[in-house]
Amino acid sequence: MHIPVLLEETVKALAPAPGCVYVDGTLGQAGHASAVMRLAGATGRLLGIDRDAEALARARANLVRAGVPGEHVLAQGAHGDLGAIAAANGFDGADAILLDLGVSSDQLDTPERGFSFRADGPLDMRMRNDRGPTAADLVATLSTEALTRLFRDLGEERRAAAIARAIDRERRRAPIDRTLRLAEIVAGAVGGAHAAGRHPATRVFQALRMAVNDELGDLRRALEAGLRLLKPGGRLAVITFESLTDRAVKTFFRAHCGQEVALQQGGSVWRGETPRTDWVLRKAVTARPEEIERNPRARSAKLRAVRKREAAENGEA
Repeated sequence: MHIPVLLEETVKALAPAPGCVYVDGTLGQAGHASAVMRLAGATGRLLGIDRDAEALARARANLVRAGVPGEHVLAQGAHGDLGAIAAANGFDGADAILLDLGVSSDQLDTPERGFSFRADGPLDMRMRNDRGPTAADLVATLSTEALTRLFRDLGEERRAAAIARAIDRERRRAPIDRTLRLAEIVAGAVGGAHAAGRHPATRVFQALRMAVNDELGDLRRALEAGLRLLKPGGRLAVITFESLTDRAVKTFFRAHCGQEVALQQGGSVWRGETPRTDWVLRKAVTARPEEIERNPRARSAKLRAVRKREAAENGEA
């Protein structure tokens, strides 16, 4: 079975116990889920969510093959719809929730999915590849100004304007619908420069993928739904791979961890969002050198986690 990033650290942060109700909003190959459910045991319950039907089929096979205990409910959908999917499948609360963001190894390693420029493939990038516009659609239809904003905002690409102009010139000659063609255009626009070993098209591909799959919107909805679904004392952990998503998670968690501020006239007031949470991992956990050596994709992974306060701690009656 595929070994996911930060496995030991994630399981420790989630602290599953026998009978744990666990929701995995990005199931993938069920690597994290398998480890959590072994600790949850026969009375544990898993709700595994993934947009990718192929990923769900692999996850189901992995869970069966490995003899992972407990009840397994797998559902196709976006983690942004976590609350609705949980309700539809009879999950009215969770002890532990995980969001492992980014692209799976299977998706990256399958040229037909169009996520990578390491091999030629259709410029698709849809995590659920049976609906919605593709990356090629965005490249073909967005204005030069819109492409510039996209690459700057979601890719944090400094040469966004030059790249957008190059794409506009090239798409007038012929459609840009293959991964390698787009990568070549981007490399040409920036002079083929590689920053610290990074391919010049990396940030452009990131931006298109995030736009195609509404990743920031989906993340925001998943975080909000996740905290609502958590039982008091439950834990929510998130693994990110880009600075943009990591900042979004850190900002969201910081707002809900808040603080109780003493008032000059006596008493105190809560400064923060509700429900209230406490840090499980105030500082992001990153992969150890030995894990990075084993799996270079773990290099950019960051794990953050919070615990939902008990009802009394939350100021509830």
